[in-house]
Amino acid sequence: MFRKILIANRGEIACRVIATARRMGIATVAVYSEADAHARHVALADEAWPIGPAPARESYLVGERIIDAARQSGAEAIHPGYGFLSENADFADACSRAGIVFIGPPAAAIRAMGSKSAAKALMEKAGVPLVPGYHGDAQDLPTLEAAAARIGYPVLIKASAGGGGKGMRIVERAADLEAAFEGAKREALASFGDGHVLIERYLTQPRHIEFQVFFDTHGNGVSLFERDCSIQRRHQKVLEEAPAPGMNPDRRKQMGDAALAAARAVGYVGAGTVEFIAEGDHFWFMEMNTRLQVEHPVTEMITGLDLVEWQLRVAAGERLPLSQDQIPLRGHAIEARIYAEDPDRDYLPSIGSLVHLRQPEEAAGVRVDTGVRQGDAITPYYDPMIAKLIVWGPDRDAAARQLAASLRAYEVVGVSTNLGLLRAIVAAPAFLAADLDTGFIGRHIRAAAPEDRPNIPALAAAALAVLKSQHIEIPGDPWDFSDSFRLNGDGDQEILLRAKDVTISIRAMPRAGGECRLSFGEQSVIACAEPDGIRVDGVIHRTHVVHRGDELTVIHDHRNHVFHLIDPLRPHAAHVAGDDRVVAPIPARVTHVLVEAGDTVTKGTPLIVLEAMKMEIALSAPRDGTIGTIRYAVGDMVEEGTELIHFEGVAAP
Repeated sequence: MFRKILIANRGEIACRVIATARRMGIATVAVYSEADAHARHVALADEAWPIGPAPARESYLVGERIIDAARQSGAEAIHPGYGFLSENADFADACSRAGIVFIGPPAAAIRAMGSKSAAKALMEKAGVPLVPGYHGDAQDLPTLEAAAARIGYPVLIKASAGGGGKGMRIVERAADLEAAFEGAKREALASFGDGHVLIERYLTQPRHIEFQVFFDTHGNGVSLFERDCSIQRRHQKVLEEAPAPGMNPDRRKQMGDAALAAARAVGYVGAGTVEFIAEGDHFWFMEMNTRLQVEHPVTEMITGLDLVEWQLRVAAGERLPLSQDQIPLRGHAIEARIYAEDPDRDYLPSIGSLVHLRQPEEAAGVRVDTGVRQGDAITPYYDPMIAKLIVWGPDRDAAARQLAASLRAYEVVGVSTNLGLLRAIVAAPAFLAADLDTGFIGRHIRAAAPEDRPNIPALAAAALAVLKSQHIEIPGDPWDFSDSFRLNGDGDQEILLRAKDVTISIRAMPRAGGECRLSFGEQSVIACAEPDGIRVDGVIHRTHVVHRGDELTVIHDHRNHVFHLIDPLRPHAAHVAGDDRVVAPIPARVTHVLVEAGDTVTKGTPLIVLEAMKMEIALSAPRDGTIGTIRYAVGDMVEEGTELIHFEGVAAP
């Protein structure tokens, strides 16, 4: 077994590998970019080496620097995690030339499965069923138009060299094919350095079912059963579970055998995942991920195995620890991915510091895999995942209940998150009934309706926090009571809070005993602070207030209620018309500028493309007009709110 390994990754997967290595007595080496100098994985490793600037292409994707760090640190092997260089065959070859073990499959297997088009051709020869489509080398528009017409709309355009929803477009009609093709090709090139795409039939209600396979260097291979990853948004997985609901033993064996055949066809070694798309009684090969998957913990929970330990043992030349009939399958596990993203802005990645972070307590049936701590920053350079919450139960109903309870216990302040979406999913009757497919979120999850009236406990908690910050306290001496007694009647203080676009006036009248009368228009309550919340008219509500500057976030009823304190004496900021400007919605890098100064455009014309957190964002013209000045060029980093383009006839700020 290895004495020391280097983890060529960051975030929760680096922390995950470090945990197993430490349990096995293996020393660990972390690598880090300038943005990650104080990251959790750096703190956990036995030693850590710098590898360059914050952008991944200048650090985590520079194989030479990582191999150099392995050499200098004395690491015998490199674990690539997932993403970054994990499926880079050239990097695997470079490790071999340097005399360092690559903890992953052979480079030939990575190459064989790295191109979706080539992989599908190989699977066709191996007898693995395929979705009807075009996987050829020709990439001209007429060829793709002919293929789409033959397959029949709707079709799905996919990046041949990637995954994770990048370079993927659904095309409903022939008129939209060209724009979708150009967008997918551009995004694929930016994400994977390869603009090659394929086209296949778009199934309207499919399930995404994948099989975990493992092979050693002695010819032994096993299936560690399946995961259902059907609940997705923008073709990216949101929830994963194992085993797949409704999977019977005969179907499991049929799909498992197909997965093993796919892996054997490329001489596979190590951990891999064969992904299928299934609809009705049919299933088809989609792709193979030649690495450990993000969702591997649900497989670990139902088998009781440590897949990272298996990776290390296989890479060290050992045989698989168990044969197929020795692998247990017990209970049910579900994983939810906690992301920093803004539901009010079409789930764009959210940037900022984790001012407050409270995670569910880990127990036998609850596991949290994370790479961040309270106070850490979510930056624009990497994937915005905060953590993976994994739960286990003796059956699916028990696991779903545990997941709902654990999601209720999760608290994040400082960035927007998808916690509300996840809570809505696990409460949906269709989810509880295991009625799953890849269109689940679009059909069953709706945006939360705005509340008809203010949430009184949350408002009361915010008001008391403001009073406390202003040191308006209730003293013990009756002559010093701050209870608003006046000779001509009670006095009060007005607190102005803004929630989104609504301004709320609260009249606060301190009373003896630490209480305060709070009036909201015609309604008033008696409130006081409690150790774990607030008492309102005698009812105790669990609340937690995070106060930073003029912003107060009240966590109540498993929701973040965000208020901004309004100072009536502060001058108003100048208003700038949003329809006359194109601004960056988040910190990002400019990847394409699609227009030039002087061009005449119509509303909706794509103008500029940004890339942040592995996602491409195309910004369009807010109105008809003529392009004035383009302020940034390809490769420039821009901050949120930065004006990128302004129109002629509009005064530049």
